[in-house]
Amino acid sequence: MRLHAQHTRMTLTRLPNRRGLYAITDGPRADLLERATAALRGGASMLQYRDKSNAPARRHDEAAALLAICKVHGALCIINDDVDLAHAVHAHGVHLGAQDDDLLHARDTLGRHAIIGVSCYDDLERARAATRQGADYLAFGAFYPSPSKPQARCAYPQLLRDARDFGLPLVAIGGITPDNGTDLIAAGADFLAVISGVFAAPDTEAAARRYSALFTTPISRP
Repeated sequence: MRLHAQHTRMTLTRLPNRRGLYAITDGPRADLLERATAALRGGASMLQYRDKSNAPARRHDEAAALLAICKVHGALCIINDDVDLAHAVHAHGVHLGAQDDDLLHARDTLGRHAIIGVSCYDDLERARAATRQGADYLAFGAFYPSPSKPQARCAYPQLLRDARDFGLPLVAIGGITPDNGTDLIAAGADFLAVISGVFAAPDTEAAARRYSALFTTPISRP
């Protein structure tokens, strides 16, 4: 299936030459900063702050602290869902789902240099629309049963193969482990987004290293 989507140089420069583990936090926790630091030590290339609780002051402070930690480790800090919070702490960008602010509003608020990712689930038409509106990466999933989102729509590796023609970095999410992640990378995933596989692991740094290692071995993409 050929999609023939257009993409621009500006999009590629906002997310240059990055691949790897995309670690996503799993809500309020006392050891959030410690766990996030461990994930970054383990090689996470991007970190998403995901906390849907109604605690604005705490969320602001945590997001700002995570951004500072990411900068130390040369990683990107993305805020889940909340464009205003991303703007307030000057995060690297925001990730938008189907129920969140639209992409054009996010771009207008955050500026042309911000990274804006979009959840496309199992929907190539949503991915096409996001590409046309200037998304910086496209996320698909869930590829496997996920303890974080047990009711998530199912996606299949062929989606990643089909989405390559959009010309944007592709993120795979949903039940990904170090054992099944290789198949998704081979299908076209530039990032493996992981929540519980990293933040629920007994040793967060070791878990992150296992995912990160998947990107150090050359993989043939059919």
